[in-house]
Amino acid sequence: MEFRNAVFVVTEERYCPIYNVGDEFTVLRDALTTPGAKPGCLLLVRQIMRITEGQESPKRHTVFGTQKVKFECGGCSGLIRFEFKKEKAYSTTQMKLLAAARKNRENKELADFTDMLRSFPVFSSLGDNDLYDLFTLLRFKQYGPDEIILRKGDPGTHLYIILTGRVEVVDDKGETISEMESGGVFGEMSLLTGAPVVTSVYSRSVTKLAALTSKDFKHVLHRYPVLHVFFYRLLIERAGKTGKRLGADIGSGMAGDIAEVHVVELFQMINASQKTGTVELKLPDGDATVMFNEGEVVFARYGDLTGKEALYRLLGVTKGRFAYQPGIPPEAEGYEVIGGFMGLVMEGMQLLDEEEGLPEGLHLPRGDSDQYF
Repeated sequence: MEFRNAVFVVTEERYCPIYNVGDEFTVLRDALTTPGAKPGCLLLVRQIMRITEGQESPKRHTVFGTQKVKFECGGCSGLIRFEFKKEKAYSTTQMKLLAAARKNRENKELADFTDMLRSFPVFSSLGDNDLYDLFTLLRFKQYGPDEIILRKGDPGTHLYIILTGRVEVVDDKGETISEMESGGVFGEMSLLTGAPVVTSVYSRSVTKLAALTSKDFKHVLHRYPVLHVFFYRLLIERAGKTGKRLGADIGSGMAGDIAEVHVVELFQMINASQKTGTVELKLPDGDATVMFNEGEVVFARYGDLTGKEALYRLLGVTKGRFAYQPGIPPEAEGYEVIGGFMGLVMEGMQLLDEEEGLPEGLHLPRGDSDQYF
């Protein structure tokens, strides 16, 4: 079988750091096109080169009477299996015209959709090419009135952008915490912190959503650093609302459960308020201490870990208790800032995401942050 002009689709994925099930790769002569905004993987490129050169024998299997041709790519921390989908060619003039018409229709839909995305605050800073790439990563969902979209306690799997309609965020008692309409974003907290969803979200009218998987959200943040600012500000805003909802006063000290106020939210409240104080954490696997001087982290200890490494690990904690008190020891007033707060949080979240994608028992190297990014 000829594979020099073909489309392949990912059908299985285990811990692949880049690609998802459903992603497609196009081979046209000697060129390989990867999905949307995602980077190319050298291991995958080598594997497809072997396929196109006839060095790789496909595995054939039958699904509902149709024979499929399957290949495999591994060698890093993950593995994907992909199948030959179709020839990237049209043998008749009629098929070529149909393909051209479909392409024009898709381009019109894409233009209309990117105009909509550009009007949303989260994506207003992206250019046309960036929005086109983003479009290829989005998956679209529709909900009827009063359907549950996210349930408290579920793992966070997607970032959601409201295209049309209205959603309501509710607490355990069914009371409304907030409402969001077109352009609103939710689901980001669980993706950034790794914690389960802390509130439930319902559609309150026919609602259309665009969704990014956790893996694709990570790629988007990495590719478009300007989005860090938007999500950082959004997290600060959400953290402030959480504090008010719980009656917390960061200025006079506060204590609580990490399940109610995640450590990322707590640290952001301290940073945004430019407070000087100490956070003591009682966690299942040990105690931790983090000190802030005018909102910036100057000391972090978690078990045997200190500095950035300790802070990164704390960002992934989901169980335990915390207590914040104003003030730090006199000697700590001369400590240097560990790093820019926003950068520390985003780097820590990226590190946790990368490690979650590794098989059990395999961990990333520890040390200076330059090793990770």
